[in-house]
Amino acid sequence: MTDIALAAAAAQIKAATPGQPEVKSFFDPETFTATHVAHDPSTGRAAVIDSVLDFDPASGRTATHMADQVIAYLRAAGLTLEWLLETHAHADHLSAAAYIQKACGGRIAIGYEILTVQANFGQIFNLGAEFKRDGSQFDHLFTDGESFRLGDVPALALHVPGHTPADLAYVIGGVAFVGDTLFMPDYGTARADFPGGHAGQLYRSIRRLLALPEHTKLYLCHDYKAEGRDSFVFETSVADERQHNIHVHDGVSEADFIAMRQARDKTLGMPRLLLPSVQVNIRAGHLPPPEENGVRYLKLPLDLL
Repeated sequence: MTDIALAAAAAQIKAATPGQPEVKSFFDPETFTATHVAHDPSTGRAAVIDSVLDFDPASGRTATHMADQVIAYLRAAGLTLEWLLETHAHADHLSAAAYIQKACGGRIAIGYEILTVQANFGQIFNLGAEFKRDGSQFDHLFTDGESFRLGDVPALALHVPGHTPADLAYVIGGVAFVGDTLFMPDYGTARADFPGGHAGQLYRSIRRLLALPEHTKLYLCHDYKAEGRDSFVFETSVADERQHNIHVHDGVSEADFIAMRQARDKTLGMPRLLLPSVQVNIRAGHLPPPEENGVRYLKLPLDLL
């Protein structure tokens, strides 16, 4: 069956020049996360993709150093924030979307399948009736192939599950923001062993992305600096991934990828910030509500995961 959404994305990329967004990236070495700010140069309308709220798990303290850099850039460049886009409910950093929205406006958005993630983790954390599992914490839930705009630049949401059920890639003009689905070619691909993850789905999602035009620029959410590389990099292309990705270059079969991914995932420990991150990120970056003493709490399930 023809992938209508993918065909639309490919057509958009081919027609994107000169309708390209300008992209500024901010890298957080504490969580190895790249936050991208894309904007339409003709209208100054901007999107922030995968923002970071600083968090110290030893003390339970939050801070806004990374988010304040993004806010300062938006203001200095005279940009109007239109979207705060989440590629998924991250397990390695807390989202600063709610904080940035309060300062700059914009709509917080994620994929519709966040409902599945909210149901999974609502049960894991035994969250009560105060936690709604309908996605209403977000301003917009994208469906696969849904089109939107960043100023005058056309954009499209592509559902790319496997790492989590709710992963999205955002194709804005002629570039794509792919979240955790792919890493730099020398580092490979995302894990697929979180609740609702699936290695076969991840393979098919990656091949979907790699069917975009070869010149398509891909912006990644993370880089962990593969051995032998001196610097962090979070920008690649479809052509480079197809030729050189150590896990999923052209010629790697789905069966081979699944076997590799499952074996590799068994060797990986839990992400350091998974438990606090998910509790905030399924709430669109809002912290849990304060209890009767005015203090907010994150829960730590024992002997469960």
